[in-house]
Amino acid sequence: MTAVAPWIAAQRTQLLAQRGHAWLLQGPSGLGQYQLALELVRAWLCEAPTEQGACGQCASCHGIAVHTHADLCVLMPETQMLALGWPLPEKAQAEIEDKKRKPSREIRVEAMRDAVEFAQRTCGRGRGKAVLVFPAEQMNHVTANALLKTLEEPPGDVRFVLATEAAHELLPTIRSRCLGHTMLWPRADVAQAWLVEQGVTPDAAQALLRAAGGRPDDVLALHRAGRSPQAWALIPRAMARGEVAALADLEPAQAVDALQKLCHDLLASRVGAQPRYFAAADLPQAPGVGPLTRWSRALMQEARTADHPFNAGLMLESLVAQAKSTLNSRR
Repeated sequence: MTAVAPWIAAQRTQLLAQRGHAWLLQGPSGLGQYQLALELVRAWLCEAPTEQGACGQCASCHGIAVHTHADLCVLMPETQMLALGWPLPEKAQAEIEDKKRKPSREIRVEAMRDAVEFAQRTCGRGRGKAVLVFPAEQMNHVTANALLKTLEEPPGDVRFVLATEAAHELLPTIRSRCLGHTMLWPRADVAQAWLVEQGVTPDAAQALLRAAGGRPDDVLALHRAGRSPQAWALIPRAMARGEVAALADLEPAQAVDALQKLCHDLLASRVGAQPRYFAAADLPQAPGVGPLTRWSRALMQEARTADHPFNAGLMLESLVAQAKSTLNSRR
């Protein structure tokens, strides 16, 4: 299990010192919302908790570690649950195995109704119950409304933690019924030291932190996916030459994200600011603000369909052609 990052541990201690039946953890991706939510749940249900969190040794902590705790309900899109190793409800698992449907990318209303029923039951271990929702923005309006009444008038022994990377997409009524906590950005040196402890080399940690915009969880995801810092550094000039191969190992959504970061850095460079995602030495000469602004708008449009492209190969070729045209523009 990945060690708890020091900035997550500090926030855990801060939140455990406060009272409330529902927390909303919010902030951009890669800052550890899910990890912090899970740390809160561990502490709430632990048989021997301290001010710093769960003991990590009791039967409750073991139950959470192996994803079988009877007093914990985890609400996620089915795709996310499968990726993180959480078991699906029997009916959902059977439907997917029988190929009646694919795993859902949203939190299904059926799962929310099961969670509401779970909240009404008596706890099994005497430490109350907990409901963890992540990413909370994947609740549609029907699903969110199914949660609303229980969130407003919860049974006495149930607590909620909602973690989100897009709080603005949640219903205002959901946000108003939770105590809000904005995730902290770790200092670069602290994040880099922690990443080295997780097996990332110092040079790769520094380069990937830049690529991820300073978000350590995103760095770990890049590292575990085998993403090369050297390959990342080559993307800007490869795009100026129209080399599709430089993005060949990326999914369409990841390619759009990389190009948006490149566009951001070139715009920053054009107005005299420091680039954020690429080293200044790796950037080609920036074209004018006009072409870059038009490219930025086009990339925003591409991002809307990047998860479900009609043809991923053609989309990638189009993206690179668009990048080459922009980067070689001088108007």
